[in-house]
Amino acid sequence: MRFHLGIYSSGDGGSKQALSARWGKLFLSLCTLLSLVLSGAKAIGEGNSSGGQEEAALYHQMIERAVKFLERIQAEDGSFAGYASPAVTAIVATGLINNGRSPSDPIVAKALKYLEAHVQPDGGIYRPGTFYQNYETCIAMMCFAAANIDGRYDQILQKAEQFVKKEQWDETEGIDPSDVRYGGAGYGRHARPDLSNTHFLIEALRSVGRGPDDEAIRKAIIFVSRCQNFESEHNTTPFAAKNPDGGFYYTPAAGGVSMAGQTPTGGLRSYGSMTYAGLKSMIYAGVGPDDPRVQAAYRWIRQHYDVQSNPGLGKAGLYYYYHVFAKALDALGEDIIVDEEGIAHDWRRELLRELARRQQPDGSWVNDETRWMEGEPALVTGYVLLTLAYCKPEKLPTNPSASQ
Repeated sequence: MRFHLGIYSSGDGGSKQALSARWGKLFLSLCTLLSLVLSGAKAIGEGNSSGGQEEAALYHQMIERAVKFLERIQAEDGSFAGYASPAVTAIVATGLINNGRSPSDPIVAKALKYLEAHVQPDGGIYRPGTFYQNYETCIAMMCFAAANIDGRYDQILQKAEQFVKKEQWDETEGIDPSDVRYGGAGYGRHARPDLSNTHFLIEALRSVGRGPDDEAIRKAIIFVSRCQNFESEHNTTPFAAKNPDGGFYYTPAAGGVSMAGQTPTGGLRSYGSMTYAGLKSMIYAGVGPDDPRVQAAYRWIRQHYDVQSNPGLGKAGLYYYYHVFAKALDALGEDIIVDEEGIAHDWRRELLRELARRQQPDGSWVNDETRWMEGEPALVTGYVLLTLAYCKPEKLPTNPSASQ
């Protein structure tokens, strides 16, 4: 599915003369925007013709150096940063598979064996006693699904799916659809739901073939819609009207939380990682390009396009941001994003170059802003591998103007 999102405006009525004048201004504005888009696309196209081979070589060099780093740091039991969570190992292994490594590759096979040891009798895939049972299971599901080329993980995935669906906040918890927690997922069953865990739930279900008709996904999108700063029939929370910019925040539950803080009026600030997570979730759940929620999110993205920081949070959560940025824009189906100033961005190339600039001499990536474990190079390198899977040479557009 490809989403093609247009730009639209509306008038406010008036005389025929005034209306004619407004349409004239609108026409001139659209002509100016079209000129900017075509100029940007031409510049990108010129860069493509000379830079395609160079960028392909850059991609392969980045992957090769990252793999060598991961081979050096993998523990004997197959884990990466095993002290923290099996989810780190799952993220790394999924990133390797998505960039061409086979499940039988030694580094991947060892990681998969380590994850298999965390399969629990209740179907979850987690470390016993952890607070993060739902999160770890969702991340592991995506890994096993990526590695399930011969059906060897079918049974594990079936039981894991049943587990994560039981973790979702719904009628089984005595919660009805009017409750802001409804449809969401948290780190564990009794942890308040948030958009980060809910988008992982939707993606995990999608990885095992579930689509918009799946009951759990239909419930999840109810929660996702309530995390958006956009008032609609799908979102009547008090936060939506206080900061109606179309972006997304962490959760409306527990009094409402945004990692970017509050506005002076008590609204919850939108920020990059959650906005891309929210948009991706809507697309995966079948919300179409003409839906006002998607249009509002896309406008926010055009206004805050950035490959150097996590909009609203700066360096915090930067590499998490990169991987949801890439997934969301790939799902959107737009190779070129035109920002609010009319500048056309070949986002895959820009992201590839930025990640190349940030790679460490040892082949890893790490964030000097250590919030959310991004000081751990195994985790951050895993995030980058997930991101690079959407920047492969074959995915780079050869005719940017065709996407306008």
